[in-house]
Amino acid sequence: MKCSDVVKEIPLYCYGEVSGEVEEAVESHVAACPACRTELAKHRSFLDLLNEREDLNEASLLASCRVDLRAALQTDPAPVRVSWLEYLRNFSQLHIPFRVPVGAMALVALGFFGARYTPEQFGGIRAGLAEPTFSNVRSVEDQSGQVHIAVDEVRRRVVSGTLQDPKIQALLLSAVREESNPGIRVESIGMLKNSTDSEEVRSALLDALTHDPNAGVRLKAIEGLKAYAGDVTVRRTLANVLLKDDNPGVRVQAIDLLTTHHDDSIVGVLQDVVQKEDNSYVRTRTSQLLEAMKASVGTY
Repeated sequence: MKCSDVVKEIPLYCYGEVSGEVEEAVESHVAACPACRTELAKHRSFLDLLNEREDLNEASLLASCRVDLRAALQTDPAPVRVSWLEYLRNFSQLHIPFRVPVGAMALVALGFFGARYTPEQFGGIRAGLAEPTFSNVRSVEDQSGQVHIAVDEVRRRVVSGTLQDPKIQALLLSAVREESNPGIRVESIGMLKNSTDSEEVRSALLDALTHDPNAGVRLKAIEGLKAYAGDVTVRRTLANVLLKDDNPGVRVQAIDLLTTHHDDSIVGVLQDVVQKEDNSYVRTRTSQLLEAMKASVGTY
């Protein structure tokens, strides 16, 4: 995917309106392209500013609409009262072609009221407005002419709370580890990155950095681990990523974070990286880190 294609897809990507294939292509490109990564950050900042505008508040917008409606009602002339007999006389004088759409409107009204007052078990309107339910059939049995079906049902609901709420953290951690949508995994890590003082959160970010198949998710995990760049476990994981990750953007972020601290225990890994790395920036930064640690660039 070219830069021009990515820039065109960024607005839809931010709203989650692209296919999974396009989403992964955008994230992979952004991970390796600083210009497009900057463009994505600008667009997200723009959306954040829109969300902060007070004049877009739903309550104020509703109040404004009500004021406009009252003003319009005061300026409009009062309607002329017409008796029901006058309505009937006017209707009887309608031209035939105009009666056809009137009849069609009557049929639509009949269908609406039929659905409105049909019981829910027969597919009435309330059944259509019910919360979405996801069902899985577990077993089917025929017992003397009676069919028995065991169904597991899951009803979708919204859970709200602060990031300090253990239930919210548990759901976000579950999304990081199990959610199939990489966009949701990225957003979940973005919310958890300020809670890395939790051992469980830090472990989830390390696991995502090592095993997640999406480069955008791995980059977000590195961002969340910046505060713990001096931690031994974090540094060993970053060194392993530097040696094995197939995305150059991820390797660039890993070496940039590793250079903030010196750790003699990863010298051997860094020496292997210098020999195998095909990205000139990563190779140069790794050599500089080895020199700062007074270690040889080559292995002997």
